Amino acid sequence: MFKNYIKIAWRSLRKQPFFTFLNTFGLAIGIAGGLLISLYIYDELSFDKMFKDAERIHRVNVDVKFGGTESVMAEVSAPMAETMMADFPQVELATRFNSTGNMFIRKENTQKNTNEQFSTFVDASFFEMLGLDLLSGDKKTALKEPNTVVLTRTAAQKHFGINDAIGQTVILDNTDTYTVTGVIEDLPKNSFLRDYSVFMAMAGLEDASDTEWTSHNYYTLVKLLPNTNMDDFQVALQSMFGTYVIPYAQNFFPGITAEQFEASGNHLYFGSTPLTDIHLHSDIDGEMSANSTIKNVYILSFIGLFLLVLASVNFMNLSTAHSLKRGKEVGIRKTLGSTKTSLIKQFLLESGLITFISLVFALVIAFLALPFFNALAGKAIELPFFNPIFWVILLVATAILGLFSGWYPAFFMTRFIPAKVLKGLGAKNMGDSKVRNTLVVFQFAISVFLIISTLIVFQQLSFIQSKELGFTKDQVLIIEDAYAIGDKASSFKQQVGQLAQVESVSLTSYLPTPSSRSNTSFAREGQMNQEDAINMQIWVVDHDYIPTMNMEIVAGRDFNNDFAADSTAMIINESALAIIGKSAEDVLGMRLSRNLGPQQDMQFLNVIGVVKDFHFETLRKDIGALSLTIGDSRGSMAIKLNAGDFSNSIAAVENIWNDLAPGQPFAYRFMDDAFNTTYQAEQNLGRIFVVFTILSILIACLGLFGLAAFNAEKRTKEIGVRKVLGASVSQIAFKLTIDFLKLVGIAILISLPFGWYAMSKWLEDFSYKIDIGWQVFVLAALAAIIISILTVSYQSIKAAIVNPVKSLRTE
Repeated sequence: MFKNYIKIAWRSLRKQPFFTFLNTFGLAIGIAGGLLISLYIYDELSFDKMFKDAERIHRVNVDVKFGGTESVMAEVSAPMAETMMADFPQVELATRFNSTGNMFIRKENTQKNTNEQFSTFVDASFFEMLGLDLLSGDKKTALKEPNTVVLTRTAAQKHFGINDAIGQTVILDNTDTYTVTGVIEDLPKNSFLRDYSVFMAMAGLEDASDTEWTSHNYYTLVKLLPNTNMDDFQVALQSMFGTYVIPYAQNFFPGITAEQFEASGNHLYFGSTPLTDIHLHSDIDGEMSANSTIKNVYILSFIGLFLLVLASVNFMNLSTAHSLKRGKEVGIRKTLGSTKTSLIKQFLLESGLITFISLVFALVIAFLALPFFNALAGKAIELPFFNPIFWVILLVATAILGLFSGWYPAFFMTRFIPAKVLKGLGAKNMGDSKVRNTLVVFQFAISVFLIISTLIVFQQLSFIQSKELGFTKDQVLIIEDAYAIGDKASSFKQQVGQLAQVESVSLTSYLPTPSSRSNTSFAREGQMNQEDAINMQIWVVDHDYIPTMNMEIVAGRDFNNDFAADSTAMIINESALAIIGKSAEDVLGMRLSRNLGPQQDMQFLNVIGVVKDFHFETLRKDIGALSLTIGDSRGSMAIKLNAGDFSNSIAAVENIWNDLAPGQPFAYRFMDDAFNTTYQAEQNLGRIFVVFTILSILIACLGLFGLAAFNAEKRTKEIGVRKVLGASVSQIAFKLTIDFLKLVGIAILISLPFGWYAMSKWLEDFSYKIDIGWQVFVLAALAAIIISILTVSYQSIKAAIVNPVKSLRTE
């Protein structure tokens, strides 16, 4: 019997190739889209779970409010790891990281450097903490001694070859000599260390042995004993504030107590985040790698589910639209003794067959689309063809989808009354149209929701691009790692500044796009108490910084080479004024000390100017307090170019670099590109929205097309009668089309509030954001209406131009 079902199902599908193609194509698109999104979500949820005992590893965080500024940081003070190991019975192991960013590396006795983008100091317990094995070397001793380094497979291969790396001597940043003591496998792409390639012994970092509790520079992981009570651990963690932080703070503020500190509106809270939660649930200062957000996972989960449901609904509509042609078949089968159960099995088998054929095409589509999807999402996902669990999940999910898609058409067709369908009365008894109309409303409601979401995401991205930032990011060329040029930095700056294409040049490590950051607490002259402290960013710049960045001085003046006293001067931003409590004019001449402690140790800086607020953090955050001081900082060079051929300008700068720094890699980027990378997650999300919105609209149109075909066939005689009575083609087409526009109108009304609510929640992540205007909803509604008219008009016009004689003869 099963073999007979298969044979009949196959014949039925071959008899109606266009119907079979539409159903197969719609389901294949839905399955392929759902598969790609599922792989994306699986990758996001799998972050850092590959490490040994990952469920017991936590990162220590700190939330500090002091001096008018609140900072939530993924880094804590240097002594915290060792203190926790000594004081906390719950802590089995602790490891620290001190990320140094990019680093030059070269073999000893050579001049040519290679740039490794991500490097970090780590404690010797690093390997034990994460359960990592070395490809070469002994992990128990690899990072025990100062000036030892472990490289990843790729880095070792690049410089020496994996088998020849151990014992080699390398020069880091042209100054420090290190010995390679180990090689590890490249870290997984779904880990917080995915980009890191150089791991240096923490024993060689002088700052690592400090006992300072108010400086936060160390990313600290702790492994807890099994079955640790997290509430007890959090209480113990917070107790460190009173036990260690307050006694240390008394060196600067004698007699201060925890109660006094908190009574003045300040606070310091220690907490922890599970390692496996960091990627999706943490977006704070000091993250070792860029994180995503759980909101994006939820959004894409809904999109994937919507696609599958849309494809299933599309199948239902197309199947019920085609069911008229099989009315007599069902009637004859029932007359010859077929039971309702056997007919249901037959039709469910047909839907299952279509679904599994669709699965084959979906896998092909997903395989071909995967490189494009990876580019959209910034991923390196692969289809796990050789994982049996993947196939089990895929086949079970496809079977469920087939049953879900086929149940309504199967029960719908088995309700036909043989006597009526064999007499040609079936068209009047095809069941209630409410279900089919509801399905169309559901499809278009989802499509309109996605259109609204896409428009708002791109409006926010456009707002970010066009917002006045307080500095000029266009035509600014950034030369990376300018410190590599050594004592020739001043000569390099001077020669570049003389180029005709160059407007101005500045040497600094601090830029308003991702770069160095440094917070410092200042004391007002004569007010050495914690209630009056001022906490703000301190950036070391040169005299040409403000003109190069095209920033605006709102009070006072810029730094001036002619004034020797400017070596102890500072310029603050408008946000700092709010903390200080003075106007821009009144703050001029005020003296602030960046050293908290005895009066004789204070180093005072004189405020000479106020710069207009500029966005040095992302638009997700409010502008914080910031100060600029004159000093020698050579991390980067910012070059303001005149309009023209940038390639010639870059070549001219590179020639000067190569003359002054032979063997040093020349790396550059434009500031607007660096700015855009800050919002890479939003850009990826926007592009994914566009692709899957188009797919959802395509599938919804197929469903609407099916229902239009069903409606036109069902009303064939009515159309013939109307034409005989004098109705024109346009009148009949309008009559058939308006019914569907009513459904689309209902879908629009349903989707608008959901779209507004969902995107309002998404925009909450931004401190600076658009207001959602009514134009977005009008545009989304118009798009849905135009798409539906174009979809339905073909079937409507096709039915309206049929010869009424043929229509009236239709059985």
